[in-house]
Amino acid sequence: MQVAPDDAELIAASLAERISALIFLDRTPEQVTELLVEEIADWAVGRGFRVYRRAASVLPLPPPYAHRHSFLDVACARPDGPPLAIEIDRGNRRRSVEKLLAEAEAGRMPIWVRWGLRGFDPPPSPIQMVTCPVTSRPGPDPKTPLYSRLPVTERPAPPHTAADLRVDEQTDLFAGPAELPGAGTRPATQPGVGRAGRRDQSRA
Repeated sequence: MQVAPDDAELIAASLAERISALIFLDRTPEQVTELLVEEIADWAVGRGFRVYRRAASVLPLPPPYAHRHSFLDVACARPDGPPLAIEIDRGNRRRSVEKLLAEAEAGRMPIWVRWGLRGFDPPPSPIQMVTCPVTSRPGPDPKTPLYSRLPVTERPAPPHTAADLRVDEQTDLFAGPAELPGAGTRPATQPGVGRAGRRDQSRA
């Protein structure tokens, strides 16, 4: 089944709107990915889609495991259109791009959900990208930072440069680049997780 560009853009925009309301505090990379999986599953169920976590991809694994297939983080069967093939990544993984392009060739709608601290390079067509910017801080384990996504009004202000504030010599305080501070059932609410306007205040 051929994917209409307008349909793909509408689906990606709907998912982006849902993820933009996601709020969480001090989560490990694995926890952030799981939160996104659950949020995507909840969004899909709400649209009447059938959800599959870790669904088999059409792309085989590299040798010597070429007889096996890769997995998608989330796949969704739709009653009125081609299936969705969704990958979630913090990094710019070439393997994910290859997997999603293979899914597109098979008639699925490929969506790449990217989360992280900085800008995200656009993927090749026809992959649709949905982004989830986060902030980070050092955790108890120095090797594992903790990531948060807060409402815009609660995000920390960017650091200012030292400047002489006399009018005739004032420097541009914002001259530097801005740093940008997841089958079939609704997932259980997790502590410290919610959407804008109804943040979860249960145990930490």
